[in-house]
Amino acid sequence: MRLLKRPATSPSDQKWLSAAQKRDFLIYLGTVILAGFAVQIQTITISWHVYQLTHNPIDLALVGLSQFMPALVLILVTGSIADRFPRKLILRLCLAVETGVAVTLTAFAHYGFSDVRLIYAALIVFGTSRAFYNPARQAIVSNLVPPEILATALTKITTANKLASVCGPILGGFLYTINAELAFGSVIFGLAAAFFLAGFLPKPKQFLQMGKVSWASLMGGIDYIWSQKIVLGAITLDLFAVILGGATALLPMFAEDILQVGSQGLGFLRSAPALGAISGSLILIRFPITNHAGRIMFAAVVSFGLFTIVFALSPFFLLSLAALYCAGACDTISVYVRGVLIQLWTPDEVRGRVNAINQLCIGASNEIGAFRAGTMAAFISPVATVLIGGIGALLVAGLWASGFKSLRDIKGLTGPQD
Repeated sequence: MRLLKRPATSPSDQKWLSAAQKRDFLIYLGTVILAGFAVQIQTITISWHVYQLTHNPIDLALVGLSQFMPALVLILVTGSIADRFPRKLILRLCLAVETGVAVTLTAFAHYGFSDVRLIYAALIVFGTSRAFYNPARQAIVSNLVPPEILATALTKITTANKLASVCGPILGGFLYTINAELAFGSVIFGLAAAFFLAGFLPKPKQFLQMGKVSWASLMGGIDYIWSQKIVLGAITLDLFAVILGGATALLPMFAEDILQVGSQGLGFLRSAPALGAISGSLILIRFPITNHAGRIMFAAVVSFGLFTIVFALSPFFLLSLAALYCAGACDTISVYVRGVLIQLWTPDEVRGRVNAINQLCIGASNEIGAFRAGTMAAFISPVATVLIGGIGALLVAGLWASGFKSLRDIKGLTGPQD
């Protein structure tokens, strides 16, 4: 498949206003922030709620797994849908379904349902909707902004998303201490507002895949990624590093059993990586990566692993917050480089399928990583689990730097001509 070369980003294109003044981009940004804010509140609320019901770390792992499995099962379908149908329509349909799930979870909390199997069933529906939502959400960005300012736009999206990620867990933990229904109900408001705002998105210019659905068309994203080793390396690096190094699923255990800071402390722990991510994004805005992008990405992954180790060994709440903050900043720099590379190296006709695989890998890194952590913590201590994961992230960075030299040696972030 032939790729068109894209012009390099000029210094003037790095200005925030060059993308933010576009009405369609602002509407998109608001939609993503509202939905992301709601999902963050739901994530912190449901994890704490389930742990209070069962006090079993395996149940925390199942909360993540039930939301990830639909993306895995439907991987060949979700990306193809994003390439064949209007991405705006997909976004709105998915947000409507997610709002319905939020209503269901609120009802469970209100009526005191203690059977976690009902919660898992609702989360499977939610995960199915997110499986279709995420490829369309990622792919539509390139339809809304010109390619020459895509890197700048992605940085702003990341910053805004992480800002919501900071506020969401803190608010979710606070609301849960008042009333569980109140916390779940706030999710309904956020998702419904996102659904309403998405209705004002213009119909973006999109290359719609035509023709009959075939095995070759369904496999188009996988074939493309396999043929582009830089894209393959970028996707799998983050996948395996976070599967091993992620500690998010065990934060309720650290908050209650190790650091003893309760649900509000859990909210701060969940927000610390996002706050660090905002700082990382602001650094990228002020000092955009123009050279040695690959090496910077690998250095960020190594740093992520080191700070994960610090968190595992920390007996102090403030030190734990600092470690999570720094890990979040490093992770954002790595994710930023990877995300820009994937978008710029992928033509629009396969962008939905490639982003479906990318989102699956992101989900795998978070949800399978959560399952790994929860399962291991059931047999060994949570401290040992996170420590082993941090060491594993360091090993992955070393192996990928050796095995994907083209990714390690990439210079700028302007597309295949680099």
